[in-house]
Amino acid sequence: MTNVNNQENIAIRTVNLNLWYGSFQALFDVNLAIKQGIITSMIGPSGCGKSTVLRSVDRINERLGYVRIDGAIQVLDKNVYDADVDLAQLRKQVGMVFQRPNPLPISIFDNIIFGHRIHRSPEQKISRSEEEAIVEAALRRVLLWDKVKDKLKRKATLDLSLEERQKLCIARLLPVKPAVLLMDEPCSALDPKGTSAVEELIWELRGEYTILLVTHNMAQARRASDECVFMLMGRVMEHSKTDDMFVTPAKRETADYIEGRYG
Repeated sequence: MTNVNNQENIAIRTVNLNLWYGSFQALFDVNLAIKQGIITSMIGPSGCGKSTVLRSVDRINERLGYVRIDGAIQVLDKNVYDADVDLAQLRKQVGMVFQRPNPLPISIFDNIIFGHRIHRSPEQKISRSEEEAIVEAALRRVLLWDKVKDKLKRKATLDLSLEERQKLCIARLLPVKPAVLLMDEPCSALDPKGTSAVEELIWELRGEYTILLVTHNMAQARRASDECVFMLMGRVMEHSKTDDMFVTPAKRETADYIEGRYG
């Protein structure tokens, strides 16, 4: 496996990560170092383990009773599988965006402020005007404010395009100030125009957040990431700067996949 320079601050580190779905082993000794403040894409054929890695970072996988995990996943130097980890705090720190937009069937306003209400302490008193400011800031950040400012009381599942719903799902993560954003094929349900808009938003968030992006779209990985991880059959084959991987891949398997010989 080709490794990138590990001198920079690391937001996510996996150490000899193995995962089984029942008797099926899906991940094999996955070692990754995802740098803070950049966009890292993950590519590879369907079923190679990309989404499994993402879902392990915020411990979604463990909801399945037949999943077994060995190894460590560190988020900002803390192993997320330590016994003293509070799942609510972990998911405050690590936000997740899924393939299909999944706004809650409540108002646009309540979608945005929902996480903030859950995660703030009972002693923290927030006025309605302060909540309104939080909602406006989040919607402006994802360039939705002008579209929805006059219908904040309407259900988020109404009137919005898929692109706008995905932007809303990103916006609702921002008020709790996560350190990491995990994105599992966030553009797969969008048309080219919507894909371009969400990619631009992701790039705008770069630097303020560490973003780990799973994609099947080679062009998207090349356009929208600083570094790229190639996975194959549950293993990390290569991790390098995106331009290096697409121009001079270190492994034959990487070149074959990028050039469309399989996958």
